[in-house]
Amino acid sequence: MKYNPIKKILILVTILAVPGFLYYLLQEKGKNRYKPLAIYGAKQVASTFHSVRGKQIPDTIYHTIENFKLVNQKGDSVSWKNYEGKIILAHLFYTNGGNYGIDVANTALKTLNKEYTKNTMVHFVGLTMDAEHDQPFVLADYAKKLNAKASKWDLLTGDSTTIHRFIKNGLLLDALKVTENGQTKFTFSNMFVLLDPQHRIRGYYEATNQEALSKLDDEIKVLIAEELRSMDDGR
Repeated sequence: MKYNPIKKILILVTILAVPGFLYYLLQEKGKNRYKPLAIYGAKQVASTFHSVRGKQIPDTIYHTIENFKLVNQKGDSVSWKNYEGKIILAHLFYTNGGNYGIDVANTALKTLNKEYTKNTMVHFVGLTMDAEHDQPFVLADYAKKLNAKASKWDLLTGDSTTIHRFIKNGLLLDALKVTENGQTKFTFSNMFVLLDPQHRIRGYYEATNQEALSKLDDEIKVLIAEELRSMDDGR
């Protein structure tokens, strides 16, 4: 067989080039293997701009949840400062009287809490709709049943006006108090709300719908990846 040095050189170049090409694909193309989550709520165009491939693109001002001051099941004061850099899964509840929707939601939350118990980026926040009854000592007993440890899964109570504003103006959910046969009940949006560290709403999930819960689990992971990528890019 006739020796062909050119063919040998081409094979060698190909062998050397393939690892570099694969590395490029993993580093550059791999970053975009998922679609970023939507951002919910009102939006408006800002007066500032950012550059994308040399083009000036107007910034967007998104709906965010304003700061608050409430207390958890341990009686500790809680605000956004306690959740700096954290992904939050928020939910509504009340402890007085049985509620099928809340019971189902709590079952799902216990599973998620167990799954993410060692992940310091993910925290759970419950907002009571019945602040008058659900004082910290009541929430402490309720938290034991859920295995909800403060600072990982905070059950919050406090000023009813602050809570109402958080639910209605912040989470964009409804919660209506009604009295039936002398017993207080609530008609409310039984949704889990996913929030990013910038206090923006990134997803709504029906708490009693298994398909929605599966989507929630997937999208928590997507948001974790999104935040880690932002940290890596220095944003």
